[in-house]
This record gives sequence, C-alpha cells and structure tokens, in this order.
Amino acid sequence: SGNFQKGRCRHTMNTRTMKYKCLTPFIILLLLAGCAVGPDFEQPETQAPESYRTRVMPTDPMVDLKWWELFDDPLLYSLVTTALENNRDIKIAVSRIAQARATVGFTQADQYPRIDVEAGAATGNFSGGSRSPDTNTTLYLAAPLNWEIDFWGKFKRSTEAARAQLMASEYGFKTIQLTLIADVVASYYQLLDYHQRLAISKHTLESRTASLHIIQQRFDKGIIAELDVNQAQIQKEIAAAAIPLYERSIAKTENGLSILLGRRPGAIATGEILSGQSSPPEIPVGIPADILARRPDIGQAMYLLKAQTASIGVAQALRLPAINLTGALGVASTELGSVTTEGGVWSVGGSLLGPIIDFGKNKRRVEIEEQKTQQALYQYENTVLTAFREVEDALTEIATYRQELEAIERQQKAAKNANDLSKQRYDKGVSSYLEVLDTERTLFNAELQQSSLQQQYLNAYVNLYKALGGGWITKEDLQASSAADGSTAAEPTSGPDASKN
Repeated sequence: SGNFQKGRCRHTMNTRTMKYKCLTPFIILLLLAGCAVGPDFEQPETQAPESYRTRVMPTDPMVDLKWWELFDDPLLYSLVTTALENNRDIKIAVSRIAQARATVGFTQADQYPRIDVEAGAATGNFSGGSRSPDTNTTLYLAAPLNWEIDFWGKFKRSTEAARAQLMASEYGFKTIQLTLIADVVASYYQLLDYHQRLAISKHTLESRTASLHIIQQRFDKGIIAELDVNQAQIQKEIAAAAIPLYERSIAKTENGLSILLGRRPGAIATGEILSGQSSPPEIPVGIPADILARRPDIGQAMYLLKAQTASIGVAQALRLPAINLTGALGVASTELGSVTTEGGVWSVGGSLLGPIIDFGKNKRRVEIEEQKTQQALYQYENTVLTAFREVEDALTEIATYRQELEAIERQQKAAKNANDLSKQRYDKGVSSYLEVLDTERTLFNAELQQSSLQQQYLNAYVNLYKALGGGWITKEDLQASSAADGSTAAEPTSGPDASKN
C-alpha cells in the first residue's frame, strides 16, 4: 500500500511537471507579446455634407483617370508625362518612401534579441589592480546576447508608428504627384494665355501704327490738328509697351514650367492656341463623402495621426520598468591550446530597470505626446474641411467663369464693331478722334480680358480635378484600365508601387 501511494505521488508530480512544461511555451509567448500600453488608434468620425452647393453629376468614387487627357492636347500630355518622370520633388518623395520602409525594419529589429561577437587577448603581470609574479595570458571569444523584452509594448508601438509613417509617406507621394500634375497643366494654360496676349498686343500695335501713319499724313496736309497725332502716338506706345511685358511673362512662366519638368530653364513648345483649347466634358464629382476616400492629403493626415497616437504608448511604456535578459556563450582560457578543449564558458542573467524619482519627466513626456496627437487630430480635421472648401470653390469658379467668359465674348464682339464704326465716322468727319481712341482702348482691354478669362476658366477645371483627389494613377489602376478597354497603358516610372519593385 505504501509503495502504491509513493507511485501515485510520483505519477501526480510527473503529471504536474508535464503540465508545467506544456504551459511554459505559452507563458513565454505571453511574456514576449506583452501588453501594448497607450490608446489604440480609432479613425476620426467626419461629418460630410450631403451635397454640394452647385448641382453636379454623381459618379463611382473608385473610378480614376488621367484627367489631363480630357483637355485633348497631346503636347500637354507629353509635358505631364515628362514631369512625372523627371521632377525632383517626385524623386524626393520616392526616396522618402524608401527611407520610411527602411525605418520600419530598423524599428522592428528592437523587438528581437541582439547577438554580438566579442573577443580579446591580454598578456602581462598586472591584473586586477595588482602586480603578479608570473606572466599571465588570457584569451577569450564570446557571443554576448542582450534582449529587452517588450512586455509593455514599447517596441510594438514604435513599429506601429513607423508603419503609419510609411503609409503617410506613400500618401504624401500621391499628394505631391497630384499637385505636380495640376501645376504643370495650370502653368501650361498660363503660358498659352501670355502667348495669346502677346499676339493681341502685336496685332494692336500693327493696327495703331497704320492708323498713326494715316493721321500723320492728314496732319501734314493740314486736315487735322496735332492733338490727334499725339493721341494716336500715345495709343501706339501703350500697345508697344505691352509687348515686352508679355515677353517677360512668357520667359518667366517657361522657366518655372521647366523646373517642374525637371530640366534647365528654357523655351517650352506649345500646341493649340488658348482660344482653340476645348473645355473638358462635364465632371461627375460624386458626393462629398467620396472626398474622404479620394484625397491623398486626407489619407496622409490620417496616418500621421495614427503614428502620433502610437507615440503615446511609447511614452507611457517608458514610465514602466524595462526587463532585460543577457547571456554569453563562448570560450576562454589562459592557455592557447586549451581554448577549444576545455575553455567553454557561458552565462545567463537578467535585470530590471525602472524610474522611481524623475521629477515628473516621464509623465510630462506622455503629456507632450498627447498634445501632439491632439494637434494631429486638428490637422486632420482641418485637411478635411479644406478639401470640402476647395471642391466648392472650384465648382463655383467653373460656373461663374463660364458666365463671365460668355459676357466678355459678347463685349469683345460689340467693342470690335464699335471700333470699326467709330473709324468710319471719324473718316467721314462725323465724330472726333476721341471716340476712336475710346473704342480702341475698350477693344484692346476686352481682348486681353477675354484671354485671361479663358485661362482662368480652364484652370478652374484643373482646380476641381485636384480638389477631387483625381489624377494620381497606380500601377494597379493602369492594369485594370488596360484590361477593361483592351488597350495598353504605359506604367508609371515612379511611385509607391514602382519603388517596391
């Protein structure tokens, strides 16, 4: 009976030992996983308006396109393609993505043990602060290990912040790409505007030079007074002064556009004249809530908020004790021959280090990160509000510029007819030359204003496409588009997806 009880006891102890052995891996995993202190990220709730003030057409928010092709100018398409390939801001953004991706790996490595190599050799009769009568030789080679267990999730939160920063950098790339496309298209139409105003000024100068020649002949014959000659000279020089003004504007616009294209300042070829440019078709902009999914700057702001939220957890973990495991495995000996035979050494240890009195420094660190997170939230909300405003502004611009342009076109036609009639009346002696001067000034200003409004009207479409978050194309978008229409789309040479290859 006693042997039976002893055997039963041993069986019970063995069973408990097996249970403990089975539980050991789970305890280790629980210890390694730990708990991540700090708040988990929750996407902010944003109240989007139900509709825009201007009536628009609905559309699928996931549909994206190369919107600059809608302007139907092959030269403009070529400029945009060149800018996407060569612009330095684009290259910087791609480099930032690669940097952020490397930062994720750099930060994530802190979660794992670090193993180094350490070796040394020494000989002499001085050791431990005292002299020895014998000469001693010491040799050692070891692989020390150091591991801070992420019990509080400090490294987990750091990696979470790094991943969010990576996503923010990719959305930042898309924001830069979208802005670049809009700037290239807007600069192109500004350049066409200056070319058209230059042509108007040259044509006006030719017309006023011819009129001055006729008036000078009449004055020489004593038909008219010298005042008419002087007034004609003034109008001629006004037109002449406008030519270098627009030549200067053309050169500066070409220089700015060249930088966007990633090349040295120089002349830029243009296609169809501004008055020959066709307006893009009606834009189906969808509902306001689509902006939250389409705008890359909103995505960037959201991931920056997520990264900052994770930083609170890092700061809170720094207030708690850090648990370190250390160890070493190697060989050491006082004789070279025994290093490999009897020189094996090892050690295992652990340590705990935590703050006790720091005069509130770690607490203030948490408060700092909390305020930074609040600022990031406000920045996100402000980005969303700005997006809604930019869409509303662009829609209003398109509607009002269209009406204004129609009015100025009617004004220009009336001014041209009035100018012709005033010249006829002046030639017949019915009216004075002041009437001719007034109609010429009105016609010249109307033609210049019409050109400016044409440029602003087209750029209103550019502003709308930018505000809607369209215009940046990923490789997947292009492949899907090619598969849908059976055409072969050119892949982007730079971008978040290209940088991963």
